Amino acid sequence: MNEARLHFKIADLLNIDSRNVTATVRLLDEGGTVPFISRYRKEMTGGLDEVQISQIRDELERLRQLEQRRESILKSIEGQGKLTEDLKEKILAAETLSKLEDLYLPYKPKRRTKATIAREKGLESLAVFILEQKNNNVFDEAEKFISEEKEVKSVMEALQGARDIIAEICSEDAIVRDTIREQFKRSAKIKSRVIKGKEEAGEKFEDYFEWEEPLMSCPSHRMLAMRRGEKEDILILDITIDEEEALANIEKRMITSRGDAAAQIKEAIQDGYKRLLAPSIEAEMRLLTKQQAEEKAIVVFADNLRELLLASPLGQKSILGIDPGFKSGCKVVALNRQGKLLEETVIYPHEPQRKKTEAEMVVLAFCQKHDIEAIAIGNGTASRETEQFIRGIEILPKEIPVIVVSEAGASVYSASEVAREEFPDYDLTVRGAISIGRRLADPLSELVKVDPKSIGVGQYQHDVDQAQLKNKLDEVVMSCVNGVGVEVNTASKQLLSYVAGIGPVLAQNIVEYRNQKGPFRSRKDLLEVPRMGEKVFEQAAGFLRIRNGNHPLDKSAVHPESYHIVEKMASDLNCSIDDLVNDKDLRKKIQLTNYVNETVGLLTLKDIVNELEKPGRDPRKAFEVFSFDENVHEVNDLREGMRLPGIVTNVTNFGAFVDVGVHQDGLVHISQLSDTFVDDPNKIVKVGQKVWVTVSEVDVKRKRIALTMKGEGLTSSSQKGSNQKSKVVAKEEKYDPNDMNSALAALKSKFKK
Repeated sequence: MNEARLHFKIADLLNIDSRNVTATVRLLDEGGTVPFISRYRKEMTGGLDEVQISQIRDELERLRQLEQRRESILKSIEGQGKLTEDLKEKILAAETLSKLEDLYLPYKPKRRTKATIAREKGLESLAVFILEQKNNNVFDEAEKFISEEKEVKSVMEALQGARDIIAEICSEDAIVRDTIREQFKRSAKIKSRVIKGKEEAGEKFEDYFEWEEPLMSCPSHRMLAMRRGEKEDILILDITIDEEEALANIEKRMITSRGDAAAQIKEAIQDGYKRLLAPSIEAEMRLLTKQQAEEKAIVVFADNLRELLLASPLGQKSILGIDPGFKSGCKVVALNRQGKLLEETVIYPHEPQRKKTEAEMVVLAFCQKHDIEAIAIGNGTASRETEQFIRGIEILPKEIPVIVVSEAGASVYSASEVAREEFPDYDLTVRGAISIGRRLADPLSELVKVDPKSIGVGQYQHDVDQAQLKNKLDEVVMSCVNGVGVEVNTASKQLLSYVAGIGPVLAQNIVEYRNQKGPFRSRKDLLEVPRMGEKVFEQAAGFLRIRNGNHPLDKSAVHPESYHIVEKMASDLNCSIDDLVNDKDLRKKIQLTNYVNETVGLLTLKDIVNELEKPGRDPRKAFEVFSFDENVHEVNDLREGMRLPGIVTNVTNFGAFVDVGVHQDGLVHISQLSDTFVDDPNKIVKVGQKVWVTVSEVDVKRKRIALTMKGEGLTSSSQKGSNQKSKVVAKEEKYDPNDMNSALAALKSKFKK
């Protein structure tokens, strides 16, 4: 199949114009990245989005691999001297890998089988005689093959050998295999049962000790759960179909007569089905359903990760980050508006030390000294107690929001090479508190430093193909980073590495150049960075921002290749680019059709004008302050019927997990997400979403919380304080930070004012 036919096939499969598919493939083959193509080559692709471009890329790769396999098979069979025109046509017409492999199976080199041994004994012609079914004197014919030399001692041995050959022929017949495969897809059941004596050890798999359901409708989470139980030697899994129906279908294909020949074939079919065909197709179905379950689980993980990465940023604020703890204390760090560590210490407001007054003085002193505008508290151990302690500091200004932040992956970051490189002189606890504070300011910039698999928003993430999972998650991170844009003069190398076309090595080069030469003054300066070629610059430039650059568009998403268009617009209106940005009426005067040419169309021009309205705008939602119920701190505090605010922490195929502030997420089963039927939880809730839930059941011993959202509003944005705006705490008085008494006196004086 030539490339043009591949493009037409993809276009038909995805319902996309073939010209747009061809253009997209060309851009991909030239090294174009998905974010770049979707954002800056809309005229060529017809405005395809990232999802469609990714689908084209993936389908192209699949079809090209299929073509490579097709060529390899043709070459192998031709090398054996067995490639007939009819077989060649069938191989060329095969549209799936399974059909291709079915056709190749009879010619595929094998290990020594029963059929191989029978052929070595010269019994293949007897098998052919029986299969032809033209003569029923099979016993007389078999007698001719008795041979001491070939170790065929009797008619029964000769017929057994012939049946072994027939069994293999039947099991390798492409039509037979396809028939049985379709029967498996149509009516197979998956059954699980517990291994005797493993009931106690496998308690978590109790739901599957005796379980049966149709194979192809088994949800991904159940499929992966049962497979994990099998892997841990707790469960036995079987995939079965109606054997009588299967044998009848094979006999219909292979038997054309009655008599002794038919009887021999029937016996061979039964043996071949049980020994060869059924196990082979069952293995295929296991692999197919595993892949399907993995794909769905990976999609769930990717969707959750996207929501987490694109969570609303508080923005550039001075933040007090607190990593809570009991015995070891709470690590406290002060960060400036750029996320730089200013000061760190430890406070002990809880048991066993209970140095509450001293802890209050430290917090107040930090707030005064560093103009703290928000307080971020990790949601781990002692989180609610620490939140209660902070909110209980009477003279702490109420305009300083106190926000609980997810610690997911923070411990992984703290111990990582990235953290050691950033903060070589500080221990894990300081790094963790810094990460908590920075996550509040900008979740995306901080979370890119953590392996996405460690963030904890997946479903059976360790049971899926790890390479496929990594590729998908990296793709999501890249999409989010490029969708938001990156300030090149402040971004970490981890963040820069996800910008289209850049990667880790070039990201390091950018940081080193920035450190040596100072901040970039224009996007063009990037071309001076080692290994930053024209092609990479083309891919990356539009996603990199320079807030105070030489050119007014350097802070925007307008690509440098389009600067001349904006300059022409300004010239035609006798104004500057800044005037276009600042004056809405001027922008209304722009006649887009005047700037259409062979390479730039209305799609790109509309993007440019939209960007001029608010250059470099952040597409993420505005930040909303959230707080848990003040009266609920642990599972024991929960009662059935309680209505509570919560945050969605994970979305799976079977429902959503919600944090209500008790150190144990509750489950809103898919059936409890809405008053109407829900087929996909992602259509109702997203990770990070604020919701109202009602407690429907609490199992304190097993720490299981069942929640419902039926009859509830989906968001808690109307909750008290949700629209609070954080304000700067002005520094009014000086004090000695080392003298806590004078600090507290100064703070009390200030806060009373």
